[in-house]
Parts: sequence; C-alpha cells; structure tokens
Amino acid sequence: MMDLSVVIVSYNVKYYLEQCLRSVFRSQGKWEMEVFVVDNNSSDGSVEYLSARFPQVKFIANKDNRGFSCANNQALRQAKGRYMLLLNPDTILTENTLTDTLQYLDEHPEVGASGTAMYGRDGRFAWESRRGVPTPWTAFCKMVGLTALFPHSRRFGRYHMRYLNREEANYIEVISGAYMMLRREALEQVGLLDESFFMYGEDIDLSYRMLQGGWKNAYIPSPILHYKGESTQKSSYRYVHIFYEAMLIFFDKHFSKRYRLLALLIRLAVYLRAGIDVLKRLMQRLLALLPQRPTKQETILCVGPKESLPIMFDICQRNRLAPTTLEVQISENIRIDRQDFTYILFDTTYFSYAKVLEQLIALSGKGSQMAIATYDSDSRLIILPYDVLS
Repeated sequence: MMDLSVVIVSYNVKYYLEQCLRSVFRSQGKWEMEVFVVDNNSSDGSVEYLSARFPQVKFIANKDNRGFSCANNQALRQAKGRYMLLLNPDTILTENTLTDTLQYLDEHPEVGASGTAMYGRDGRFAWESRRGVPTPWTAFCKMVGLTALFPHSRRFGRYHMRYLNREEANYIEVISGAYMMLRREALEQVGLLDESFFMYGEDIDLSYRMLQGGWKNAYIPSPILHYKGESTQKSSYRYVHIFYEAMLIFFDKHFSKRYRLLALLIRLAVYLRAGIDVLKRLMQRLLALLPQRPTKQETILCVGPKESLPIMFDICQRNRLAPTTLEVQISENIRIDRQDFTYILFDTTYFSYAKVLEQLIALSGKGSQMAIATYDSDSRLIILPYDVLS
C-alpha cells in the first residue's frame, strides 16, 4: 500500500499553492506518495497553471465551490495511502516534515491523527497548533476571557493548551485542518469529514470523533509555516457568518441535547461575538475612507547568493519596495543584525525551507516583526504574505 496521500483544497491561490506543492515534494523523502489538488472553481487559472508545472499531481476541477469538507472528501475517497494528509495551500513544509510525522505515526499505533507545530508569517508560534475540544466549559472560558487571563491553567486555558511544552510531542484534542495527518484505519472507523461544515469547524468535528472512537490525537513539534488566511478571505461578513455558523453546527451536533440551557446561552454568545466582529470590520472600512497619514515605505531585506540578488532587487524596485541585499554563501550561517525591515526575503531555490523557517523563528525570538517573503528562480516570483510580485 502507498505510504501517503496528500490532499490540498484550493481556491484562487495558485502561486501560494505552487510554493506549497514545491515544499511537499521536497519533503517527500523515501515515502511513496500521491498528491491530490481539489480546485473549487478558481477563477485565476489555477488548474491550467499548476497542472503544467506539476504533472505528477492529480487534479480534481470542480465546476462550483463545494466547500472545504466536500472537496477534501472527493480526494479522500480516491486516496490509496496508509496515511492521508489534509493540507492548506498557504503552508510551507520543511524538508523533514513528512518524515517526522510519518515516523511518529508508525511508532504510535494508538494515534489516529497528528498535527504539527505551525508558525505564522512573522515566525511566531501559532497556538491553534494545539487545541482542546470546545466543550461548553472550554467555549465559555474562551468567550468570557478566562482563557486569556489564565493561559497556562489546565482548567481555564484548555482552548489552546498552553500548559503543554511546545517543544515536545503530546496528546492533544483538536488538530488544525491546515495540517492534519490521518491514519487510514482510524478514518475508516469514524468516517470522512462532515459536509454540514462548508468551511471551518470540520477539523474540530473530525478530531472529536477520533477521540470518541478511542483514538489519540497528537501534536509533534516539527515546524511548518502557515500564512494563516491567505487561502480564505477574512475581511467580510460572509467569513464571520461561516465561521460562527460552523461553531454552532459543532455545538448543536455534540452538546446541545445534554446542555439545553447552556446551549441557548452559547448560541446567544456566538451571535453576540459575531455581531461584534461585523461591527469591527465595518469600523475598519469606515476608517479606511478617512484621509490617511502618509505611510512609511515598505522595506525588504533580500537574502541570497550573488546570482539571484540582482533579480530580487529589480523586482522589489519595480514594485516600489525599498530593497537592501545581503549576500550569503551556502556554507555560512546567516547573520542578520538589522531587524527594522518590513519583510525578509529568502531565495528558496538556494536555501532549504527548513533553514528559512529556522531563521524566521530565531528572528522572532529576538523581537523581530519582519514578515517572510520568498523568491523562487524558476517562477521568478516574490511571494509576500498578502501579495505576489513579478
């Protein structure tokens, strides 16, 4: 049987997906692997663009947007791997990610699903890498602020499980759908993703069903980069509606019959929170209409070999970014003394993804707020967290 089936659902993010696929194949190692991309009717030519560049990928082109759960299930029904990985297109794996996860699962047959350590665009740890099931109590603590007040408390801080050492593998409850590796036997037992969830909440539901089926869910500290949100549009009322509706679907499915009064309170709290988020977004839009102070010019530090630096520099200048270059030899450690740039741009043809993420995490630990940017010599594109430059 094949070792791994990778499933990526995509919608209008072809350049981020190209980078993601490149990292997946760099991470393949010794494993026999198949990769599915399910495109939910993108309008940016994703399938045509990527199928020419990755002929080994199996593309499923939907004629409409079927949502995250349904699209994943389309590929999962065809998957032949012992393990199946649900992966967001706005992620970058390191060269060791797949091996780290597959070896862990091979060594821990009690684990039905595993996630990994996700880091954001600025190199900071993403706490949603490890979450507790949003039971009525856990959801209440999160909504009223007890989780924020007592983040390391096992009683009040279960939502993000900050009391666990993030440098160690641990059993957790909820695994993020951005990187969720599933054991075939476990998935066959508990069933595929619940298609009642159009987007968001399906990972919580599947994680909870894994636990109910007697399986363990695990977190391992192998790092990946997650842009967190490039694959979705989070600025609209539609996002707010879908997100909070997913939370209500999960709660109604698993808890409302046992906690009828609390179910009503949770529902009211969710609607209140959704209303607050909508108002915040409306205020942001109104403020954007007011005259703005001149913004500080965005600056970028280009890190790479002398062969690619002139190209990187030229792309930045044409897109009105103020670039500075740092030539690095492949045998040298990267030493970055200045941290006052908007972005730090790495040539990922030259550096491994593991080295790029290692440097980003190290800089964030020193207080840097620089966001990652990547350049690839094949595509000659610079990918920023919210934009692509050519």
